[in-house]
Amino acid sequence: MSTLLLIRHGANDWVHGRLAGRLRGVHLNDAGRAQAAALAERLTAVPLAAIYASPLERTVETATAIAGPRGLTLQLVPGIQEVDYGEWQGAELSRLARHELWPGVQHYPSGTRFPGGETLGEAQQRMVQHLEAIRARHPRETIAVVSHADIIKLAVAYYIGMHLDLFQRLEIATCSVTALRFTAHGPRLVAYNDTGSLAQLIPTEAAPAVPQGTPSS
Repeated sequence: MSTLLLIRHGANDWVHGRLAGRLRGVHLNDAGRAQAAALAERLTAVPLAAIYASPLERTVETATAIAGPRGLTLQLVPGIQEVDYGEWQGAELSRLARHELWPGVQHYPSGTRFPGGETLGEAQQRMVQHLEAIRARHPRETIAVVSHADIIKLAVAYYIGMHLDLFQRLEIATCSVTALRFTAHGPRLVAYNDTGSLAQLIPTEAAPAVPQGTPSS
């Protein structure tokens, strides 16, 4: 089995205020740097074979905090960066919420294109394509992928079989970890939006297999 850890970058001054998108020059703030350091500590016992990141500064800085202590080379992948919001990029969220396309983005994302940008369906397809390529390079290994909130939500929706139009019901916090384990029976969501201990990702002695569908306490 291989496991993908989908990690959102740490906090920055644009979070909850403006739509940073793919703009350059958006760095972690003091809180974000503290989050990244704490994340690296939380992941200490999790064996990572590789670390991939979106090439934007806030993701690179978060991923570097994880990769540095392990001596791993950070691998940048443009295809896992944030959604292309086109003309919305850099705008204040309070202003965008009054835009005529806002209801479509929230409730009909499968049929809504950002002005001058991509659709969320296109973004989802792009992200999944690159995650599948990464996974193929690391069979039976655990890999960290540091990216952005919306694109992680889109990937999770795809792998758990959630319709794209419902993806806004998902939340991804800064420096949270969402883990997908790929088994012979398909992907399994084993951690979601986790900011805790991540104990479930630390390898233990092999336990007897539990039949699919067996209830557990």
